[in-house]
Amino acid sequence: MARTINMLEAINEALSQEMERDERVFILGEDIGLSGGVFKVTDGLLDKFGEERVLDTPLAEGIIIGAAIGSSMMGLRPVPEIQFADFITPAVEQIIQQASKLRYRSAGGYSCPVTIRVCCGAGGGSGLYHSQENATWFVHEPGLKVVMPSTAYDAKGMLLAAIRDPDPVIFFEHKSLYRQAKGEVPEGDYTVPIGPAAVRREGRDMTILTYGFMTQKSLDAAEQMSQKGVEAEVVEIRTLAPIDKSTILDSVRKTNKALIVHEDKKTMGYGAELAAILSEEAFDDLDGPIMRVTGPDVPAIPFSPNLDKAWQVSTEKIVAGIEKLAAY
Repeated sequence: MARTINMLEAINEALSQEMERDERVFILGEDIGLSGGVFKVTDGLLDKFGEERVLDTPLAEGIIIGAAIGSSMMGLRPVPEIQFADFITPAVEQIIQQASKLRYRSAGGYSCPVTIRVCCGAGGGSGLYHSQENATWFVHEPGLKVVMPSTAYDAKGMLLAAIRDPDPVIFFEHKSLYRQAKGEVPEGDYTVPIGPAAVRREGRDMTILTYGFMTQKSLDAAEQMSQKGVEAEVVEIRTLAPIDKSTILDSVRKTNKALIVHEDKKTMGYGAELAAILSEEAFDDLDGPIMRVTGPDVPAIPFSPNLDKAWQVSTEKIVAGIEKLAAY
C-alpha cells in the first residue's frame, strides 16, 4: 500500500526497514543518534535499534568513513552520514584511495558495501559551508556509484538498492527536497535500480538533462514554456555514475537539441561530460549548440540574501535557457 510522504520520511523508512531486514546494517555519523540528525532524517532510529547500531561519532569525517570501510570489509553493511557535503573533504582520501579502489586492488578479494549518505545543496540561506553540491568530485572516480534522487519514491527505492549493493555508493540528498519532494511511496519493500535515468516529461523540441533539485525546477520551466508552444523533454539523471548514455542519447536524437541544467559550478561540471558525450555520439542529430544553465564559477555560495538569490539556478534562468536554445 502506498501513501503520500516526503523524501525525509522515505529515507528514514528505508533505513529502518533495511536495519530490520538485515542485522549487518548500521548507521553512523555526527548527531544522528540522540538528536536524530540535523534535519531529523534518522529520528527515532536510536530508540528502535540501540546505540550499537546507531552510532553518534566525533566530528571527524575521515574517521567516520574509515570506520565504515573497515567494518564493510568484515562483513557489515555500514551507512555513514556526512552531515553536509561541504564537510566531506576530510574523508576524500578514504573514499578515493580506499573505498573506490578496494575491489580493484584486491583482485576481487574484497568488496566495499558502504553507502555514504551526503546532505547537499543550496537553499535556505545556509552560506558558504552548508550549501555545496559537489557530486562531480566523485563521479570522476571509477569504482564509485553516485546517485541523487529527486522524488520520495526514488529516495526510498534507491537507498535500499544502494545498501544492498556490493560496492560503494555515494547517496546525495538535496536538503531542499527533504520536505518539498512528496509523493506516493509503498509501505513495503521495493528497490529502484541504480543506473537508469528517467524521462520525467515527454517533449519534441529539446531535451533538458538534469538531476537533483534542478529536476523540479526544470519541470516547472518546461511547463511555462509549453504555454508558449515549446515542448521540452525532461530527463532526470538519477544515477550520475555510471551514466545512462542510452536514455540520454535516445532523447536527444528525438528532440535534436540539448539543454543541460545543474546546480554545481559550470567549469568542469557534470554538464561538461554530458556535452562531450553528445558531441561525440550524437553530433549529426543536433540542430543547435549544446547549452548549459548552471551555478556560477564562484568559490562558494554567498550568505547575503541578495547574493544568494542571484547565485541560485532559478526557474527563470532555465526558462531563459530554453528560449535561447529554441531560437535556433
